[in-house]
Amino acid sequence: MGSQLPPEEELRQRFSVSRHTIREALRRLREDNLVSSRQGAATTVVSPRSSDSYVHEVTSINDLVAFATGVRFAIETIELIEVDADLAARIGVKSNEQWLAVRGYRNMEGSDLPVCRTEVYINREFAAIGRLLQRHTGAIFHLIEDMFGQSLVEVHQEIAAAMITPDLAKRLKVEDDAMALQVQRTYRLASGKIAQVAINTHPAARFRHAMTIRRVRN
Repeated sequence: MGSQLPPEEELRQRFSVSRHTIREALRRLREDNLVSSRQGAATTVVSPRSSDSYVHEVTSINDLVAFATGVRFAIETIELIEVDADLAARIGVKSNEQWLAVRGYRNMEGSDLPVCRTEVYINREFAAIGRLLQRHTGAIFHLIEDMFGQSLVEVHQEIAAAMITPDLAKRLKVEDDAMALQVQRTYRLASGKIAQVAINTHPAARFRHAMTIRRVRN
C-alpha cells in the first residue's frame, strides 16, 4: 500500500474507456477511502483499516441519528443526579442542578468489542423520557422533540484525548494504559437551552472520526 496509481490518461488508454469513466471510478475509490488524492499530485493507494475499528462519519445532524440506530446502546443505569462542580465543568451546565444521567455501553451487532462507553445527561425538564429509554432504539433527542414538541437546532461537538481507567479498560477490552478519544456533543434547542449532553469514550485504536467539509459558494 502507499503506491501511486498511473495518471488518468494512462489508465484511460490501458482500459480503453473514457476520461469520464476513469474519473468516476477514482471518485468512488476515494469515497470508499481506498485511495487519496489532491490537486496537482498523484493518486495514492490507502492502506486498509483494521476490521475492528469503528468509523463514524458526520456531515449533518441526520448522521447522528444514523449513529444512534447503527449501534446498540446497552443502558446500565438511569438516575436523576445533582450535578457537582466537577461534572458541571465537564459538561458545561450549572452545578447543583438536577439532570437525568444515563450510562452504558454501545455495541455493533455481531461484534463482542464495545464501540464506546456512553454517558448521556438530559435536562431535568425532559427527564420523563427516562421511562422509555430501555425500549427506545433511536436517537434520544428524538424523544425530546416528539414528547415535548421541541426543535433541536444545533449540536456542538468536541473531541479530546483521554486516559482510560483500569476498570473502563477492562469493560472496553483494551490494555490498561490505552488511550481514548472522548466525543462530547451538546444538543441545543431553538431557545438556546441545552437539552442533553452526550459523551462517548472510544478506545483510540478502534475509532476514527470522519467529517466532510464543503465550500459554500455565494
